[in-house]
Amino acid sequence: MTDLNRRLMLAGAAASLPAAALAQDKPALGTPRSVITDPPREYGPGAPPAFSPDLDVIRVDPAFGGLLIGQEVIRRLYTGLHLAEGPAWSSIGQFAIFSDVKNDTLYRYIWETGTVSEFRKPSFSTNGNTFDFQGRQISTQDFFRRVVRWEADGSMTVIADSYDGKPLNSPNDVAPHRDGSIWFSDPQFGGNLAEGHPDDGAGPMNPGGVRDPNIGNTGVGIQKAGSLHQVLPMNVYRVDPSGQVEVAVPYEDGFAPNGLCFSPDYTKLYVIRGGRIFVGDIQGHRVANLRLFTDCMVDGVRCGPDGMRADRAGNIWASSASVLGYAGVTVWNPAGKLIGRTRLPEPCANLCFAGPKRDHLFMCATQSIYMLRVNMQGASPG
Repeated sequence: MTDLNRRLMLAGAAASLPAAALAQDKPALGTPRSVITDPPREYGPGAPPAFSPDLDVIRVDPAFGGLLIGQEVIRRLYTGLHLAEGPAWSSIGQFAIFSDVKNDTLYRYIWETGTVSEFRKPSFSTNGNTFDFQGRQISTQDFFRRVVRWEADGSMTVIADSYDGKPLNSPNDVAPHRDGSIWFSDPQFGGNLAEGHPDDGAGPMNPGGVRDPNIGNTGVGIQKAGSLHQVLPMNVYRVDPSGQVEVAVPYEDGFAPNGLCFSPDYTKLYVIRGGRIFVGDIQGHRVANLRLFTDCMVDGVRCGPDGMRADRAGNIWASSASVLGYAGVTVWNPAGKLIGRTRLPEPCANLCFAGPKRDHLFMCATQSIYMLRVNMQGASPG
């Protein structure tokens, strides 16, 4: 039989088959997984590759598309942490640092190798981190209730540990201003056994005095007994280059401060207070006209932020420690309008822009570190 006749015979046989049989020859169409599908998206070694565009990178407004790269997807870099926090990027060292507050360890992610290693242990419950305009690391230490800076020669300088002769509560987030000042928030979040140092004796951060802060002390010593006792309101402070500490945003009842960042031109301060984002104008050493920027409500769901960063276009990228489907990152334009978000499989506490071009969104979720390359750069140096 000739090849032509064989082809004709096969074609005729196929024509006589019922439609259902022919349909079996067509490949089934699949649906890419996301963090909210069943089964959910998988991460880590051996996980199926994510499809592009990433279903967990959501364009709420067309403007968000200009901040994305179509081929890029969210990747998990590391996991097994207790409470990932305080990411910051060192442009000089080409590495990102982040805190595991409850594990008393500061980690470093090496850009060239993609490896994670212990950087400072003990970290004295380091929480927030940044790098200033000279490339020096600045950190908040919950255990000592202070803000410190590592100098170029390897020495450490205490930037602030008190105000008006009284000990600070628990410095949390920190941001450098281009005028040389350092701004930080001082809530009470680090005043517990897992994350820092409770009050010495009974106090607001140790009700009834039942928790003994001396148990488990690593022997480094701290201020004299009784000196770590919450007496100050939860303010936002500015430390002048001269070392003078001043109140920049006074505490208001119900509005404990948390994450901080500046606008790209450093004329505005964004501050997370009471689970919402506020913005105010910097006038001298203080913030004036403090007003609500966004209530962080998305589809009627509270996307409670912890940390945030501004990009060079003035958009605010804020963490979301919300429920599954809304946990991740929310992105707001300079007018406070939601334009996009990323979904992660666990609540996100903080973020920064990392990489040699500062164009990778580096996200600290509860137990893991995630990253997404974007078409925009972070505004701040760290």
